[in-house]
Amino acid sequence: MSSGDDGPRPKSGNEDGPAAVFLTDPVRRKTIEIAAAAMPGLAAPRVPARLRKYLKFSPTKRAKLARGDLAAELTDNDDFRAGLAEVLQGTDSSLVRAIDAGEELSPMADPGEVAALAYLLRPGGWQELVATATEAIGEEPEPAPAAEPDESASKRAAAAEKENQKLREALADQRAAAARLQEDLRRSRKDLREAAERADKAANDLAAERGRIKQADTQRRSERRRLESEMDSLRAQLEEARRSDRESDRLYSTRLWLLLETLSGTATGLRRELGLEPAAERPADYVAEQRSADPEERLAEGSRGLAQTDPQRLDHLLSLPNPHLIVDGYNVTISAWGETLTLEQQRNRLVQGLGAVAAATNAEVTVVFDGADAIFGAKPSARGVRVLFSAKGQIADDVVVDLARVEPEGRVVIVVSSDQEVVDRARRHGAYPVPSPLLVKWIQRT
Repeated sequence: MSSGDDGPRPKSGNEDGPAAVFLTDPVRRKTIEIAAAAMPGLAAPRVPARLRKYLKFSPTKRAKLARGDLAAELTDNDDFRAGLAEVLQGTDSSLVRAIDAGEELSPMADPGEVAALAYLLRPGGWQELVATATEAIGEEPEPAPAAEPDESASKRAAAAEKENQKLREALADQRAAAARLQEDLRRSRKDLREAAERADKAANDLAAERGRIKQADTQRRSERRRLESEMDSLRAQLEEARRSDRESDRLYSTRLWLLLETLSGTATGLRRELGLEPAAERPADYVAEQRSADPEERLAEGSRGLAQTDPQRLDHLLSLPNPHLIVDGYNVTISAWGETLTLEQQRNRLVQGLGAVAAATNAEVTVVFDGADAIFGAKPSARGVRVLFSAKGQIADDVVVDLARVEPEGRVVIVVSSDQEVVDRARRHGAYPVPSPLLVKWIQRT
């Protein structure tokens, strides 16, 4: 081979074969083509700086343009050649696997490609494999160059050794840098794992916190609904209390007005009456009982004593200031007209008679009958008479007693009934009981 060729040069001092291997032109071209095709598979730092500019070209154009630089790097840069070998070993080529494993090759394999791959992969016995494949191509290997003078060879050997030392130092630096990178990568991976674990823990904590917040929000909503319900209940109670207060105020105002009205009317009658119930006996009757030979004579005609059944008793009570006459309806009508009139006729007759009472006196008149839901026919009415029917589940007796109970103390309240229980209950509330026959006689008299 002439000294002007730009193919791979002899590699000396290899541990696997003879001291030098010479490549023929076909093998050298094939080696450069394979290297140009495999070069993009290398990591960028492992591609020599002067070859990086050729990476943008196609493999064919790269092999043509970078022929000299590739040949020089393959000869002098063992790390670059080893990187290309690793790229080739990563392919699925059966020929590469066979050469790298030292297996028997197919007789159909291209000898030039076999020699080029053996040169790049450097398996055990690669020198013999290159020589055998070169012989199979039919071209003798290039003769070794004529021996140079010893002094020139020594200088070149020293320069080569110095260059090799630089390459070894560079390789050591690269290996140290690679070790540092691997250590940094290991630490980075560890840091990433720890960061991922912290992120997972934070995510779990966040999920738990979200669960707690959701539960707290649910409890808050439930508590809010409970408080709103309680507030609505309190509002209803307050409204009921206000309504009750308004009713009580109205009732108390009415009672107060009636009391004041009664007191104002009583002021002119206090000289003849103290507002007490007319007694059946007078102080003179006590004297007559002690001194008279016949005590019964104290009730003779012209006596001032009024018996409870005396018709003048009702006249006297109705003449007092602002009285309220409360009548137990059916107790009066049944005892007076129960055998001759129907209930409707009895009610009408009593109400009309009470209308005459209201017209003849200044009394407030109220009559109470049992059971509004059991009434047949038109309900009776008369001017100045309040007609009431007890509600379902109640009796007229209770309504009569309630009417007497709500009146203010001091007002003259007259309860007309012959029912002893009604009389006793009404008397406990300060009312003046009058038997039913007295009212009937009063109505018949008018």
